[in-house]
Amino acid sequence: MNDTTSETPKLSWWRRLSNGLKRTSSSLGTAVADLVTKRKLDRAMLDDIEDVLLRADLGTQVAVRIADAVGAGRYDKAISADEVKDVVATEVEKVLAPVAKPLVIDAAKKPFVILVVGVNGSGKTTTIGKLSQKFTSEGRKVMLAAGDTFRAAAIEQLKVWGERTKTPVIAGAQGSDSASLAFNALTAAKEQGVDVLLIDTAGRLQNKAELMNELEKVVRVIRKVDDTAPHAVLLVLDATVGQNALSQVEAFHRTAGVTGLVMTKLDGTARGGILVALAEKFKLPVHFIGVGEGVDDLAPFTARDFARAIAGIEG
Repeated sequence: MNDTTSETPKLSWWRRLSNGLKRTSSSLGTAVADLVTKRKLDRAMLDDIEDVLLRADLGTQVAVRIADAVGAGRYDKAISADEVKDVVATEVEKVLAPVAKPLVIDAAKKPFVILVVGVNGSGKTTTIGKLSQKFTSEGRKVMLAAGDTFRAAAIEQLKVWGERTKTPVIAGAQGSDSASLAFNALTAAKEQGVDVLLIDTAGRLQNKAELMNELEKVVRVIRKVDDTAPHAVLLVLDATVGQNALSQVEAFHRTAGVTGLVMTKLDGTARGGILVALAEKFKLPVHFIGVGEGVDDLAPFTARDFARAIAGIEG
C-alpha cells in the first residue's frame, strides 16, 4: 500500500477555513491597513472603514457597529491594523455566536427527515452527499431521496454519492413528480428502519411561484406519512452570490420554513461577510460551512473561528 498520504498531514479545519476565507480577509485587511497607517482616527476614517466592511457584504448594521467600536475612545489617536482586526473579530463573533448551533438529530424521530432546499448551483446535492458521509460515519442508517426530478444531473450526482457512502438512494425518472418521490422515500425509510432521510429538492428560482408551490406540495405530502416531518429544513447557500443570499433566505423561509443554513463555497469569494449579514438579519441557525469540494470540507460552524478567519487573524 502506498503510504505517502500519511506523510502529508491533512490541513487542520482552522487552516482550511482561514485559507478559504483569504479572499475576504485580505480584501478587508489590506483596505483597513491602508487606511489606518496613513493618519489618525477621525470620522472620515471611520466612514472609510465602514465602506470597506460594506464591500465585504457584512451588512449595514454590522458595519456601523464595527466602525463605532473601532472609534470608541480612540479619536485623534493612531490605531494599528491589528487593533482594527481585533475589533472586527470581536464584533463579528457577537453577531455569529447566537446562530452557531449544531444540527441535532432527534433519535426519537425515526426517520429524522431533513429537507434540503436551495437554488441550482448552490452545492445542494454535494452537501447532501457530505452530510450522508458524516451521518453514516456516526453509525446512523441513512437514505437519500433524489427529489430534484427536473435535472437528470442532480439524480445521477446523488446516485454517485449513494454509491460512495454506501447509502440507498430512492430516485425516479427525470420529470417525475417530486412530491410522490418524497412520499415513497419516507414510506420506504420507515419500513427499513432508517435513522436519517435526506431529501433533495429542485431549485429553479427563475420561476419562483412554480418552485415554491412544488416545495409546499412536497412538505404537505411528507406530512401524510409523518405529521411531524420534515424535522429540519436546511437551506444551502452559495457564498459567491453575496447580497442575493438575503432574498434567497426570504423566499425559501416563507415557503419551506427553513430551520437552519449551510453556507458553501466560502473559498471562492471575497464576499464571505454575507454570512454575518444573514445572521444579523434572520437569526437563523448556521449549522455547517463549506470551504471546498472535498468530503471533509463541510464542517460544523463555530462563531469564533469564522470571526477570526474573516478578520485575517492568524492562528
